[in-house]
Amino acid sequence: MDSNISPNADRRELDKFAELAHRWWDPNSEFKPLHDINPLRLDWIDAACGGLGGKQVLDVGCGGGILAESMAARGARVTGIDLGERALSVARLHLLESGAALDLEYRLISAEALAAEAATPGRFDVVTCMEMLEHVPDPGSIVQACAALVKPGGQVFLSTINRNPKAYLFAVFGAEYVLNLLPRGTHDYARFLRPAELARDCREQGLQVDEIIGMSYNPLSKTYRLGTDTRVNYLLRAHRPAND
Repeated sequence: MDSNISPNADRRELDKFAELAHRWWDPNSEFKPLHDINPLRLDWIDAACGGLGGKQVLDVGCGGGILAESMAARGARVTGIDLGERALSVARLHLLESGAALDLEYRLISAEALAAEAATPGRFDVVTCMEMLEHVPDPGSIVQACAALVKPGGQVFLSTINRNPKAYLFAVFGAEYVLNLLPRGTHDYARFLRPAELARDCREQGLQVDEIIGMSYNPLSKTYRLGTDTRVNYLLRAHRPAND
């Protein structure tokens, strides 16, 4: 892939995940946290949009397709996009091997390029971008593209990591160096986003923020849960007003 395909792509990040791509669907691999949190984020998205069945959904930064495939399994018509060729190959292969007749398409394209090529803005009922914003140079550009791609009345779902001492302690030092939940170097603390910053980016693109919730990990029970603590991981839900 030409590294110039998107100015908002970090070649080091793409290469890092390319090396791990074959392990996307191994629930005990480096991607175990994504497998563990997927039921939580899937149920949250499904409930918030009144059921995914029949919805036109875009999953930005879909990686190996863990969330995209699970949304399609609930009846959504899903387009998953990513700039990682190997991850998309794994996603397509897993879909093929599953034998499931899902309405799911994968494309090697950036969110910005997809928004630019759209003949009519606002194609999607639901746009998701989960665990990706902390890996790009300009998260605001991703938010702008998501806002352009969602229909009036549609919803955008985002998740990322807060930027504060507790987030560094838990998401970087704890997860990567103590608990070994993630490979060392997975996250760059400087790219973490405070909820107020992400909410501001949404509002600047005409989105109305409806909900910000936290996701916490209990190292004793080794389980995740959604709640009010947004100091480390958090999820944001916004919508594009129907009168736009």
